[in-house]
Amino acid sequence: MNLARPKTLSLHGWYTTRRIGALLASAALVTAAATLPTATASATSTTPGCGKQAAPSGDYTVQSGGITRTYRLHVPDNYKSSKASELILVYHGRGKTGAQTEAFSDLSKLDAIVAYPNGVLGDEDKQAWQGAPYSAKGVDDVKFTADLLDDLESKYCVDTRAVYATGKSNGAGFTGILACQMADRFAAIAPVSGAFYIEGTHCAPSRPIPVLDIHGTGDTTIPYGGDGERDLPSVQTWVRDWTVRDHCNPDPKTSQLGDDVLKFTYKGCKADVVHVAVTDGGHSWPGSDSTSGPGYVTQTFEAHELIGDFFQAHRLRS
Repeated sequence: MNLARPKTLSLHGWYTTRRIGALLASAALVTAAATLPTATASATSTTPGCGKQAAPSGDYTVQSGGITRTYRLHVPDNYKSSKASELILVYHGRGKTGAQTEAFSDLSKLDAIVAYPNGVLGDEDKQAWQGAPYSAKGVDDVKFTADLLDDLESKYCVDTRAVYATGKSNGAGFTGILACQMADRFAAIAPVSGAFYIEGTHCAPSRPIPVLDIHGTGDTTIPYGGDGERDLPSVQTWVRDWTVRDHCNPDPKTSQLGDDVLKFTYKGCKADVVHVAVTDGGHSWPGSDSTSGPGYVTQTFEAHELIGDFFQAHRLRS
């Protein structure tokens, strides 16, 4: 059951949205990401998997760094090995699984091959992704991602210009690391309720990369305003850093969706940056039910549809 919220924007919500706009325009540049090996991009737009008989949707494994890694794969019903398909990698939150994320996110409704990899057990025996203080030590999830892409591209007909990453919470934060280190293989990223821990020293993507960020202003798990004790920057700061990397004009165009969502679209960018702030939104996946996380879940928009549209609008240039 979805958590109810009044349909009329409260005075508190109005002041919150005004404050978001001001903070987005003035946030300092403090976000950084881990420096990790950069993968090599394919020289063509199609992959060796084109023309091969494809395995169906299901659970699979791939070897990476001496570890057997697992992932859930969705292959659309209309998939044809003669036609290159979009590929979306989806990273779960801490302590969750790819299967759980598939269930609440609806990303498998998109016309794309969708892979839901699983992290390695870290602190408290919870699956997590590299870049967080509680992730498994010595596990290279960037290398795993490269290995997973290689494996999928060898078995399925993938458009290498249309490979994307999204995720929630710790998994969403990891997509930021991928954008810093694998911009040559990902066309765009779309983190939701991202935990963008400040780890490493520098983020220098090989090219400007489009970013769609979605976060609730009432998120108590990963606070919208950041958490210095946990080395979590504010969401506004993280977005602002990407507007600088992507050479955007500093002041966004603001639009309101329904009564509880503000959309900030940056102009003049070499790669688009869009931030969607859900007023009073919790640590949740917009358009889902309460199983996606605690707090208010907006039904003003479906996150998978917004993400799908953003991805379709962005391709790697040959």
